[in-house]
Amino acid sequence: MAILLNKDLLGLLKGQLGNLVIKQYKNKVVVTTMPAKQVKKNRKPSALKKLYESNFTAAVAYARAILADPKKKAAYEKKVGPGQRVYNYAIAEYAKKYGPKKGG
Repeated sequence: MAILLNKDLLGLLKGQLGNLVIKQYKNKVVVTTMPAKQVKKNRKPSALKKLYESNFTAAVAYARAILADPKKKAAYEKKVGPGQRVYNYAIAEYAKKYGPKKGG
């Protein structure tokens, strides 16, 4: 990885150039090589992963049901803080209430 402090030449570029990737972070231009593609193995998910996935699916259904009901959505809008969305708040609330507990 190379960091260019003088952005005259590559400061105007962004994206892929051959097998190089040119990125901009804050005030720096970073040049890296393309990441190697990972080969996905045909592994079956563990029981714990299945549990988390099913819990998240239920949380999404819960949040969508709240958004579909105007009364529930209005009640949640009063609960959420500034910069939060009702959907994300409902998912987090579901996870706290019904999600798998850590450490036991």
